[in-house]
Amino acid sequence: MPGTVGVTTGDEAGGSTGGAAGELRRTLTFRDLVVYGLLFIAPMAPVGIFGTLLAASHGAITVVYLVATVAMAFTAYSYAQMVQVVPRAGSVYTYARVGLGEGAGFVAGWMAMLDYLLIPAVAYLFSGIAMHALVPSVHQWVWTALAVVVTTLLNLWGVRVAAVVGFAVLALEIVVLAVFVVAAVVALAAQGAQRGWAVPLTGEGGFSVTAVLSAVSVAVLSYLGFDAIASFAEEAAGGARRVARAVLTCLVVAGVLFAVQTYLAALLAPMSAAGLAAKPGEQGAAFYTTVDAAVGGWLHDLVAVSKAIGAAFAALAGQAAAGRLLFAMARDRRLPGAMSKVDAGSGVPRRALLGAALVTLVAAVWAARRDDGLDQLSSVVNVGALTAFALLHASVIGWFRVRRQAEAPSMLRHVVVPVLGLAVVLAVIVEASATAQAVGAVWLAVGLVVLAVQYRGRRRAAGPRA
Repeated sequence: MPGTVGVTTGDEAGGSTGGAAGELRRTLTFRDLVVYGLLFIAPMAPVGIFGTLLAASHGAITVVYLVATVAMAFTAYSYAQMVQVVPRAGSVYTYARVGLGEGAGFVAGWMAMLDYLLIPAVAYLFSGIAMHALVPSVHQWVWTALAVVVTTLLNLWGVRVAAVVGFAVLALEIVVLAVFVVAAVVALAAQGAQRGWAVPLTGEGGFSVTAVLSAVSVAVLSYLGFDAIASFAEEAAGGARRVARAVLTCLVVAGVLFAVQTYLAALLAPMSAAGLAAKPGEQGAAFYTTVDAAVGGWLHDLVAVSKAIGAAFAALAGQAAAGRLLFAMARDRRLPGAMSKVDAGSGVPRRALLGAALVTLVAAVWAARRDDGLDQLSSVVNVGALTAFALLHASVIGWFRVRRQAEAPSMLRHVVVPVLGLAVVLAVIVEASATAQAVGAVWLAVGLVVLAVQYRGRRRAAGPRA
């Protein structure tokens, strides 16, 4: 590729770095990459926020997910652009470092770290809550901790083993989703829809652009996780183009699954969007209420079990991505060097994975032991990823246009697309909760202090200039 000489060679292309850094093994297939992405996203991610989005969009929930898919496509495309420039572990940290400079790269990695460490904690907590509902005699924090231990062991076993087990779990989730789709179609054929067939697209009482866009700002968070695929760039057999294709494929597949399930559920929902808006307390269980009313309790239980297992393995994918991020930052001496070592037997960054698992375990168990733990944890997990996405889009412009590393930069691909993606991301950050914004600001401030200390240390080590 023109203009990438000196960037994608040597250790930056995933070869041996020598010393303590080691080498990640290229064993992941295209299917494995898509599996990791879909596991992290979860095929039935809309279940938990179905009622919230139905109410917020005035019933036009399917349009919300179609628009959200298009909105996140800008970010997916920017990932696909940069992973071919720098096919290294570390994802957005590495891209910002190359496209914008060392400082911006550290900030991007630091903000992404918040997301990659806490999103798995939320997923583990979801798993613990679901298992506690099925086996009330065991406290949810015990189930939560057990999920962390089991998935961590799988990740330590090796990336191929985790991918194979993850594929089996993803297949289970897809089967459950297919059962829901078939059951919903049968119910619609037998009982008819609760509202007009076009309502999930047009809304109740007329289409509201404002309402849909407001709901989109929440719906895009369902897609967080597809970006984790880029973290495995050094472990993908077939090169960077395969990783780029996997990122885009994962987003499209997730968008189709989200649109289909929300369309069917919206047709069957016993309560209108206005009714849900008037009763916020019933929004969280709206999908399960719909399943109970239209199909029966057996499907409710099946979906609950699938969500319990699927959440734990969504966390597995997130934990694996977090480990690669910590590994990449440690290899560049932005984090303690011990985490840059690769285990000779499994070929995974064992210490980085254990570090990520420890932080996630503490956060998940802390939240599981509090009544408001889920609200506290889930309110802060998104700003880190969104800030990193913003720096990703800026990196595309910085690499292709400002630094002019391409022979013929494209105005559409290298300016228009990332600017549109940046606008979407900033709009979602503005709509985020005050708590999330505050935590993101504090985490950013701490990161800037760490960066300043590192910069000062490097200047001292370099000594006075001649």
